[in-house]
Parts: sequence; C-alpha cells; structure tokens
Amino acid sequence: MSATLEYKQLLQLYEQSQVRIIALEQQLAQLQKMIFGSRHERFIPQSIPSQLALDITAEEVAACSVVDAKKISYTRTSVNVETKPLVHPGRMKLPESLRREVILIEPAADLTGCNKIDDEVTEVLEYEPGELYVKQYRRAKYAKPDNTGVVIGALPSRPLEKAMAGEGLLAQIVIDKYVDHLPLHRQMQRFERAGVKLAYSTLTDWVSNTCQLITPLFESLKTEVLQSNYLHADETPIKVLDKKKEGETHRGYYWVYQNSLEKTVFFDYQEGRGREGPLEILKNFTGYLQTDGYVGYEVFAKRPGLPTGQAGITLIHCMAHARRMFNEAMDNDEARASHAMQEIQKLYEIERRCRDTILTADEIREVRQREAVPVLTQLGSWVKEQYVQTLPKSAIGKALGYSIERWERLSEYVNDGRLSIDNNPVENSIRPVALGRKNYLFAGSHEAARRSGMLYSLLGTCMMHGIEPYTWLKEVLRVIADHPVNRIAELLPHRYKK
Repeated sequence: MSATLEYKQLLQLYEQSQVRIIALEQQLAQLQKMIFGSRHERFIPQSIPSQLALDITAEEVAACSVVDAKKISYTRTSVNVETKPLVHPGRMKLPESLRREVILIEPAADLTGCNKIDDEVTEVLEYEPGELYVKQYRRAKYAKPDNTGVVIGALPSRPLEKAMAGEGLLAQIVIDKYVDHLPLHRQMQRFERAGVKLAYSTLTDWVSNTCQLITPLFESLKTEVLQSNYLHADETPIKVLDKKKEGETHRGYYWVYQNSLEKTVFFDYQEGRGREGPLEILKNFTGYLQTDGYVGYEVFAKRPGLPTGQAGITLIHCMAHARRMFNEAMDNDEARASHAMQEIQKLYEIERRCRDTILTADEIREVRQREAVPVLTQLGSWVKEQYVQTLPKSAIGKALGYSIERWERLSEYVNDGRLSIDNNPVENSIRPVALGRKNYLFAGSHEAARRSGMLYSLLGTCMMHGIEPYTWLKEVLRVIADHPVNRIAELLPHRYKK
C-alpha cells in the first residue's frame, strides 16, 4: 500500500515537473524571440485554399511508370506578338506646396532671330538648415505738443511676455521633443553650434510656460474626448524622477483614451496603474469602452450607483490581443495555434473588405452579422473543446483560456458597425511615447509628466488628422493670448483643419 502511494506521489511530481519544463521552454523561446527574432506577427498559413494545387496523390505518383518512349521532333516557329513597352513612371513629382526658387538660364549661343517656344523645367529638391534669426521691433516714440506726454507704438502680443523666444522657436522646441523625440539637451547643443548658447533651465522653463499657456485648450480637448460614447483605452509606463525615491525612478503611467470616430486622443498621467485613475476620469462616461483585457477595467463592468435608465459602460475587448496569444503559442502547439489564427484572419479579411469598400456603419453591421458571426460561433465552440485537451499552463492552454474568458466581449463588435475589431487605434497613439522614452529616458517630475501628456494629446490629435503639427502649434501660440476663453475649442486641431 505504501509502495502504491509512493508511486502515485512520484507520478504526480513527474507530471508537475513536465508542466514546469514546458512552461520554462516556452518562456525561453519567447525571450529568444524578443532578443534575436523579428517582432512582427505576420501569419502565413501552410495551405492556402486560394492557391492552385494538383489533385494527385502520392500513391498515384508511385504507381505511374514509363511503358514506352518515342523520339519527338518539333519545329519552332516565331509568332509576332504585339507588346506594349513598359512606361516608366518618371521621377517623383514634388509637392506644389513647397516654395519654388526659380533660376532662369539662357542659352550661351547667339539668339539673334530666335523665337522662344517654351521652358525646359528641371526641379531639384534642396534644403537649408533651420535658421535662428532675430525679430527686432523698433517702436517709434513721439513727444506730444507742449510736453504733455509721449506716444509710442504698441507691441503685438507674444506667447510668453517675459521670454525672448517667439512662437516659431517655442513651437519648434516642442515639436522636436514630442514628435521627433529630440531631448532638450541635444537641442541645446544644436543651438550652441548656431552661435546661441541657451541654458537647459531656460529651455525647460519655455516648455513649461508653453504648456501653461495651452492648458485651457487641453482641457477643452479632454472634455470633447470624454463626451464620446465609444472610447478605446490603454496604458503605458513612463519613468519619472521623484524626490522621495533617491537613486531610482518612479514608474508612472499614461492612461490613454481615444475617440477613433472623431480622431481625438487624451493622455492622462497617473502615478500608478490602479483603477483609481480611470474611475475618476470615466465617472460620467457611458457607452462602449474597448480595452486589452486588463483586469483594472473590470470595475466598469458592474459600476454601482448609476441613475435609473442610464446604460452605463459596455466593455469590449481586443481581438488583436487574442490573436497575439495564439501567435506566441505557435512553438508550443502549431496545429491548434495555426487553426485559431486562420479563423481570426478570416475576421480581419471581412474588416478589410468593409474598409476598402467604404461602407456605412449600418452596412458594416449587416456584413458582420452575415459573415463574421458564423466564424465567431464556430471558433468559440472550438476553443472550448480544445481547452480541456491541453495543459492550462502551456502557451496554447493560456491562449485558449484567455479567449474563453473574454469571448463574449471579443465578439461584441459585430453588433455595432461603428466599433473596431481591436484596440489597435489607441496603441498607434501610444507609439510616440515608447519612442520618446528611449531618447529622453524619463520625465523630470510628476508635473513634467503631466505636461508631456498634455502635449502628446494635442499633437497626437494633429497627427490623426494629418495636420502638420509645427504649423498648427505656431499659429495657436501666435493667437491664443488674445483668443476668447469661451471660444478656445476653435483652436483644437480638428477645427483648425476645417
């Protein structure tokens, strides 16, 4: 009896060790892929139905034999086939918006008796480095008759009255850092090469005061984003210097909320990743909230205290994250992972066709109900059947469990044509933060992180609308000091475009 018990214990330990070995092998493979492999998630199925294949089995090929051989002679004849020469598209046409510097070149030959017929135009794309220059205001002063006083021309309003920087320079400093990810100390070195030595503290003060100037504009954008009834939400970390933590940085978070329908985005800085931040920001929000499945958002699924008749928040999840889990399980169970990814690929093909044919929201919903719902129903049943046949802690088991737990919210998008199949729109808005922190590494304080979130919000909205951010910011800084506060929303990027 003791031998049987000992055998069962050893068998149980063996099974646990096997599960542990599989989990460690998967972690090792994932780390190796992160360090040495490609980061893309492109998936090409082994067999593509649309490709032609010969319907010949291996048995038929093996049974085939040569029974007779004959010498075949043939005569090659040429046929005149009309072929059209390939037309080279030519050199890229340069944008008409660029300034043209016209240089007229006359022939060196004697032109006596010649009549001009045309100009042969050759365009060369040229560049001049950015120029620092001085805008000097000379205000004429006049003495009034009988020594009654002095009359002097009035200075125009400036963004920062006590700073020597104009709106163009302030805009360029901000764009260089938050769009092109050039830290302030590198900008300082570039100014010094141009003969202007500016202190680092001066640059930080200019950025800080610029943010203070456009704060009302940021608050207006925040209000508009949160008035939507469909938001994408995600979060990303940022290192922050904190006086309370000597020798190390604090890990803060940007909570990002995007209205992909109106193409607006709002970055809210919080010192932690707890649910307190989104609870406060979204306390009055109702509608669809699309997230990546992070448990911090679960509090909105059963939010207490809603007024009678108020719809509350409907959580929907991201199909791209579910797909990513199966992609990471390819090394663990290629057969199951490949099947899941092929089915999800069908869903994305439906979305691509809807996008390419520019359908309305109602038309998109009809297509999804007709084509996507059967795929989702079949795939939902399949993941449940397969889950019981896999190890829960294996990569494929985790992928299946992730989808099963969230399947209803992963499928919710088919009920409204305005909704997206995934949370990729907000992830695209977060990319500048990821690029920026590789260059400037950290924010100097919690307040600096909040200011950065303000600029990421406004400039990110610019980029979503295809607006050149420097042009917009320079114009805003030129007029905002004299602009009525109750009409501040007129200066938002999407209204500036109109």
